[in-house]
Amino acid sequence: MCLAIPMKLIARQGSSGVVELEGVRRSISLALMPEARTGDHLLIHAGYAIGAVDEKEAAETIRLLQEMAEAEQRDGPPGPEPQDGGGRARRPPERNQA
Repeated sequence: MCLAIPMKLIARQGSSGVVELEGVRRSISLALMPEARTGDHLLIHAGYAIGAVDEKEAAETIRLLQEMAEAEQRDGPPGPEPQDGGGRARRPPERNQA
């Protein structure tokens, strides 16, 4: 599974840029997003800008990632799904609704 984090482009020089999220800054490549402009919210994966989102979508994605992190701290990391003998995910038993 791949994960891209929305970050705001705060500076650019040629095909490189600097993005920021909650005070954390990273240097990134804009080779895949040459049209990116300072102020854009970019999806960052492995040091590359791979897409853009609007400010509202960036904020919602960040909120969901924070919820996931909080749940993992509270409940521990998710484990693998139980598998049946054929490598398929097992369904939980159905409950009788009496």
